[in-house]
This record gives sequence, structure tokens and C-alpha cells, in this order.
Amino acid sequence: MPIYHTLGTIPAKRHTVFRKPDGKLYAEELVSTEGFSSLYSLVYHCHPPTIVKSLGEPYSVEPKIAREKHLRHTSLIGFNIKPEDDYLQSRKPVLVNSDLHISLAAPRKSMTDYFYKNSQADEVIFIHEGTGTLKTGFGKIRFEYGDYLVVPRGTIYQMEFDDEKNRLFIVESFSPIRSPKRYRNEYGQLMEHSLIASGILSDQQIWKPLMNLVILRC
Repeated sequence: MPIYHTLGTIPAKRHTVFRKPDGKLYAEELVSTEGFSSLYSLVYHCHPPTIVKSLGEPYSVEPKIAREKHLRHTSLIGFNIKPEDDYLQSRKPVLVNSDLHISLAAPRKSMTDYFYKNSQADEVIFIHEGTGTLKTGFGKIRFEYGDYLVVPRGTIYQMEFDDEKNRLFIVESFSPIRSPKRYRNEYGQLMEHSLIASGILSDQQIWKPLMNLVILRC
């Protein structure tokens, strides 16, 4: 039972001519993590998303492995991560493998002069400390301590924090993040024994079987 959620104005039929009030065309984009046969969202832009303002010099963000294939018990004291102003620079990978990267972050400043898109992985951002707003083309979501923000790959977003005291636990998954199959019935509804109670979530925050944003409060 797919749950479709609409924000803004959309045409009565998809993949048709859809014009702005001035007569110019909206740019239609089909956003999906696994091509045309999987979960998706249909997005209409005032400006084509293919427009590029400028290209900067690329640099590597590949994690540097300190210990590889080790079997030692390790205690990671995450609160020793020093706060940094920039959101991206504050993300410090601590555990990595071919399936996912786990990072800790303590950003002081909001993302005000740029947007970010992870084109390689879905992200789960756990709010360990701080409050703010996640801004994307799908809408805005307020977050607070204890929330899990699930951001599908390819989603362009900004993190706006209310103050400088923020601590984040970030998981980058190279396979799609979904609600567990054992918690869904054949129609896609979350069953009564699910750890995620969809009934307590608002329209914008519900776990949708679509390519969309979600916030979980467990």
C-alpha cells in the first residue's frame, strides 16, 4: 500500500508538459536510488538541476585506515572529537568497511553557503546533541536529540543548527536503507510488532515506501 506524499503543485498526469505561471516549463526529475524499477520520487524544478554554476578542484575524502583486519577490543571515546565550524570537515570516520562508513561529527556552524549531496551512500544521521532543521528539495524536517534522519543517496541537503553545541553519529550505507521486511505486511504497512510506530509520525515524517526523507523517533 504505497503512501504518496505531495508538496507544492504538481501536474494531473506525470511526464507531461507542466508550465510555470509565466509559461516556461518546469524541469521534471525522477529521483531513485536503484534506477527506474525501484523506489522513487518525481520532482519538478523551477531551474533545471543540470545547471552548474562552477566546478572547484576535487579532493579526496577517502578514510585513512589506522588498523586493518584487527581483532582487538577497542573503546572509541566519541566525545573527544573536537568541534569544527564546517559540517563536512567535522565528519571524522572511525569505523569503515565495504558496506558502510561510521563517522562522528561535532559541527558548530550551519551550512549556509553550500549544499551537500552524497552520491555514493544513503545516510543515517543520529542526533546525539543539538537541534535544528534538515533542509532539502523534499521539504524541511525539524530534528532534536534522539532523532534518526534517513537521507537517501543523491538527496541535496543543508543542515541548519540552532546553536553551536552539536554532536552527530553518521552512518553511510552503500546499500539502500529500508525498514526491515519482517516489520512490513504484504501491502507495505508497518505491523504491530514493528519497532517503528508510523502512527506517531506526521505526514512529512512518515516512513514512506518512496524515495523520500524520513525522521524516526523510536
